[in-house]
Amino acid sequence: MPQINKTALEQAVADFIDPWLGQSLAEAQAIEGIDVTPEGAIVSLCLPYAGACEHQQLRGQLAAALAPLTGDAVVDIRITQAIRTTPTQKQLPGLAGVRNIIAIASGKGGVGKSTTTTNLALALRAQGARVGVLDADIYGPSQGMMLGVPSGTRPESADEKYFLPIEAHGIQVMSMSFLVDDDTPMVWRGPMVSGALQQLLNQTLWQDLDYLLIDMPPGTGDIQLTLSQRVPVTAAIIVTTPQDIALLDARKGIEMFRKVDIPVLGVIENMSTHICSHCGHEEAIFGVGGGEKLATDYDCALLGQLPLALAIREQADSGVATVVADPEGPHAQRYLEIACRASALLARRQQQSRAMPNIAIFND
Repeated sequence: MPQINKTALEQAVADFIDPWLGQSLAEAQAIEGIDVTPEGAIVSLCLPYAGACEHQQLRGQLAAALAPLTGDAVVDIRITQAIRTTPTQKQLPGLAGVRNIIAIASGKGGVGKSTTTTNLALALRAQGARVGVLDADIYGPSQGMMLGVPSGTRPESADEKYFLPIEAHGIQVMSMSFLVDDDTPMVWRGPMVSGALQQLLNQTLWQDLDYLLIDMPPGTGDIQLTLSQRVPVTAAIIVTTPQDIALLDARKGIEMFRKVDIPVLGVIENMSTHICSHCGHEEAIFGVGGGEKLATDYDCALLGQLPLALAIREQADSGVATVVADPEGPHAQRYLEIACRASALLARRQQQSRAMPNIAIFND
């Protein structure tokens, strides 16, 4: 067996474009080592984003790209991943045990934001990340039900100062619904709601999370303002439907995040099409192209489009959301792709933040 040219192999691996990052492995600083052995070669990569479900396909693509150099030799491609902390624009103290905080928001209610948050969290976990969910919708918390937490469950206390998050399907979750009875309405004014949010954030003992997803209430009110002023939010994701009235309110949500210096990572278009549960016919009943236009207008990514499907609603209501209930199904695959794309975009943002020089201005 002819010896592999290590220099040529190193260059080929360095030039390979990661399909999710959209940049070379060298630019992504993802190459941990390349060794040529008598049997072939070992290529070790450490990716900066959550994409465990995509690793097998990536191995195949990289192996095909290296084939002209390796021939019939055995190429062992080893892939791991390590999620880093993305710097925020505001100099706020971080949350202990949390690397990145992502706000999942919408301009109006009824667009499926909470269902999307639940499935996105489960998809990120399936992609190999450690994930938590904070239900910040104080008036209408629903994450407990969607993640299958039994009614009446209460969080345990640590040192009589902190709540231990409840674990469901491998997700750490905290919600106001765990602290009150299901039928108790939160008849609170703005300052009380803001105080409750701060307590949930700061008194929950999150445990080594790559991502904390915050399920925001609809609109641009007290909770959104409190979050932007008190919490180092890494980025926001906007959930909308294609119809004009939802897009109008989604624009207000994006403008709000821009005013408080929280970058918008992208847009998820929910209920993009309706899929008939009887015949499978797919129809865009709420309009076409709304999410894509919104993302284009605000120079952010269209992270994905999700259908209005009966199964997604039923699975969320049962406490076993789509990504867990039918992990190989087409709807779960869409959530997995969105999770990988969002994680990769955040990794790119982290890299860009690290590369930016600090500029100091002095008065002479």
